[in-house]
Amino acid sequence: MSHEAHEPETPHLDFEGTTPYEDYVRADVLTHLQHTLSDDPGEMVFLVTTQVMELWFTVIVHEWETAAKALREDDVPTAIDALKRSVRELEALNASWKPLGQLTPAQFNAYRGALGEGSGFQSAMYRRLEFLLGDKSASMLVPHRGSPRAHAELEKALHEPSLYDEVLRLLARRGHAVPEEVLRRDVSRRYEPSPEVEAVWAAVYSGDERDEVARLGEALTDVAELVWRWRNDHLVATRRAMGAKAGTGGSAGVAWLEKRAQKNVFPELWTARSHV
Repeated sequence: MSHEAHEPETPHLDFEGTTPYEDYVRADVLTHLQHTLSDDPGEMVFLVTTQVMELWFTVIVHEWETAAKALREDDVPTAIDALKRSVRELEALNASWKPLGQLTPAQFNAYRGALGEGSGFQSAMYRRLEFLLGDKSASMLVPHRGSPRAHAELEKALHEPSLYDEVLRLLARRGHAVPEEVLRRDVSRRYEPSPEVEAVWAAVYSGDERDEVARLGEALTDVAELVWRWRNDHLVATRRAMGAKAGTGGSAGVAWLEKRAQKNVFPELWTARSHV
């Protein structure tokens, strides 16, 4: 047997045009989308981190829309799989705060003025994410009137059932006592908690933990917890960087984020636990 060392095969390096990797990932586009507005070297990490967040919003919206479609088709395992993937994606999204979480006021103020009225509050993809959670408001379409595609996508999402609406409809089809007024509510409005829905979840959690509806509830709770952590991490990063100043884009800054952080996603999943 020959013990002669063999050189590893050389990968294919010569292509007619761009590489297949570039054709698929569009890396050249992604890595040339960074156009800073100040001379401060710290602005680049702020811009790139924000762009990365937008990409995570996009994939999480995809997962939740996949889950909602599966629930409409009574395919709970596919919905749970999509929700579980979104949990890992939410963990990665939340980690995006780490590069920004240590900003001092002086560091943030070095380029904050260049942002003008720009604010994360204006993110159309994040708004779609919130709409899927049931936190809807027609007024949130107003900032996007100048962007026809974003406005049309948001308007569609506003009038479609949220992920949680699809969950409650599934529960009703499975024989649970979800009130008609909840099932027939105006889905373009913000979801409000229902004592009857709370009782449904309490009954689910008092039963067989292996039941797929109970497992669906736990997957939703994992999502809700990480959304809450996202909001709190946003609050802490903002408080550290700018204190109680008004936010860019005219928001109330920390005061507005504090109000958001107090709200539970899928509220009855949390309150029902007191009755199990």
